[in-house]
Amino acid sequence: MDRYIKFVKERTDIEQNYAKQLRNLTKKYNKRGNKDDQDCKYSNHAAFQEILKELNDYAGQREVIAESMTTTICTELIKHLQDFKVERKNHLLDVKKAQQNLDSAFKHLETIKKRSAKEWAEAEKATQQAEKIESDTNSTKPDVDKAKQHANVRTHIAEECRTDYAAELQKYNKEQKSHYYSEIPQILNKLQDMDERRIRILAEKYCRFSEIEKNVLSIITKCLDGITAAGKQIDEKKDSKLLIEQHKSGFERPGDVEFEDYTQGVKKAISESSLNPPKVRGKLRLFGKKHKAQSEDFSHLPPEQRKKKLQAKIEEISKDLQKTQDQSEALDKMKGVYEQTPQMGDPASLEPQILETSQKINRLKGELNKYEVLHTPACIQIMNNRLTDPHVAEPGSLSVSIEPDCFMSSVQATSENDNSQNIYTSFEEDFDDIPSPIGHCEALYTFQGNSEGTVSILEGELLTIMENDKGDGWMRVLKGNGEEGYIPSSYVKQTA
Repeated sequence: MDRYIKFVKERTDIEQNYAKQLRNLTKKYNKRGNKDDQDCKYSNHAAFQEILKELNDYAGQREVIAESMTTTICTELIKHLQDFKVERKNHLLDVKKAQQNLDSAFKHLETIKKRSAKEWAEAEKATQQAEKIESDTNSTKPDVDKAKQHANVRTHIAEECRTDYAAELQKYNKEQKSHYYSEIPQILNKLQDMDERRIRILAEKYCRFSEIEKNVLSIITKCLDGITAAGKQIDEKKDSKLLIEQHKSGFERPGDVEFEDYTQGVKKAISESSLNPPKVRGKLRLFGKKHKAQSEDFSHLPPEQRKKKLQAKIEEISKDLQKTQDQSEALDKMKGVYEQTPQMGDPASLEPQILETSQKINRLKGELNKYEVLHTPACIQIMNNRLTDPHVAEPGSLSVSIEPDCFMSSVQATSENDNSQNIYTSFEEDFDDIPSPIGHCEALYTFQGNSEGTVSILEGELLTIMENDKGDGWMRVLKGNGEEGYIPSSYVKQTA
């Protein structure tokens, strides 16, 4: 039983470690951050998240198995084992006690036997002495009578000892028979019954070992069925269409290259297609990570991507504006309460907060107005025209500055060579949808990013914040050398 308890304990340790590793695995690959929330729009990403969820539930069932084995097998067997040890000890003590009683009776019998033998020896000696005195002619009658009387007394004592010995022997034989035919068999029967109960309990726990896993087998099967169902729900057609919709550029296809006739001595005609020849690339990186500076008006993005970013920015600012306006209304109400009931607080103490909130509202309204203007069809068309202008240099060196009226736009372009590049040159760079920076920070301590997804930083290093802490103690930053990854939020201080 003790061996089986150790076996079950080791089995529960295996189950617990297995469940722990499964939970760590699901936590590692579970979605984190806004980018992953967006990825869940794809059916294959949503299916993977569902698989992680089912796997986490599966790990929970392994923990249930370990807990059930501990409580219903180990704990109960340990209690039974202690009871059996006490019971066996008591039975062995009864055997020892019965044997001691029998040994004591035998010693007493031996003592009476020796005494009886001694008395009979003395009686025999007294009888011989009396016969000797009687045969002696010189002995007087009083001497003979005295010797005979002494012999008779010794003989009487010897007879009494023999009677006692016979009675004690009969008593010992009775006790010995009771010992070997009654007491010891009864104790052995109790030991046998105890061992049979021990074996029966072990048999029940062997069966229980299997029943515990059978009890959760239906739930485990549901988890596995859920994983299968998640795989079957993947729609590759829908995912590919969604990917195309999310990353389409909106650029027009280039026109045919015009024929230039040099036999007539005509100068080279300037055309959009000749100034912007399609650039053949050995490899098109659709989703490769390439960090570059991003303009505030998203002019670095293709038209469709720019529209999505502008719309998302407008929604973000609108939510922030509504929240700030609600705070302003709450502060105004609180100020009114303080003015009516001065004992509740000083109205003047709220003035800094009211002023700060008012300034924030004005700033957010200005930003909202700017992005709404940038999102108007006319403004977007102007930016598209300038991005596709044949006289504009490589898109990587293009900067567009647009005022709120959308007609104070200025385009500055520099070219590294005489030949302007086709607008598709930027398709590879802009296809990857990189979030805009949301602030800057400075590293307070050195951090070694050894795990997957993290990045190493040095004390005093200036960083760009790409994603704020979501409550898990980590934030995503961009280094000056283009490396991007997660770092502990407590290792930096925000500068802007």
